[in-house]
Amino acid sequence: MEVLSMLKFEELKSIETHIDSLSELLVKVVDGGASIGFLPPMKLSDARKYWQTVLKPDTILFIAKINNEIVGTIQLHLCTKQNGLHRAEIAKLMTGPYARRKGVARSLMKIAEEKAIIEGRTLLVLDTREGDPSNFLYQSLGYIQAGKIPNFALSGKGDLDTTVLYYKILN
Repeated sequence: MEVLSMLKFEELKSIETHIDSLSELLVKVVDGGASIGFLPPMKLSDARKYWQTVLKPDTILFIAKINNEIVGTIQLHLCTKQNGLHRAEIAKLMTGPYARRKGVARSLMKIAEEKAIIEGRTLLVLDTREGDPSNFLYQSLGYIQAGKIPNFALSGKGDLDTTVLYYKILN
């Protein structure tokens, strides 16, 4: 059966019932080399602490599940500044290693974009490490590269990686 037909999406209002699965996913993604704000090796206890702080009034969290297992997440951070109420940031898009290149991330991006429109947001911004496959995903979804910042994030190997900034104006 095709993965996309098995996917179910959910907007989480509470972390508690999913904290173990979310924490395990975060550890796998970070230890697999993803640049999402943490360095490998990641402790499960640190992942749990992170997830306990995620949900805030300006943060919307979606999960993707297959057979009740969380295989991906995405966050939409709504800007709360008076001059920025039209924009939001895409953050922490992650898919488990076993769910990559199967449309999970693309589906999560589309869901986040739809929610942004519902929330009255017309501009989305995000950043990702230069050279990561996510760059191709964002470009294929119509995101425009706004620039690059060198030496932005420390990698697990001790290098300072460049980040690429993207934006998309929603219709």
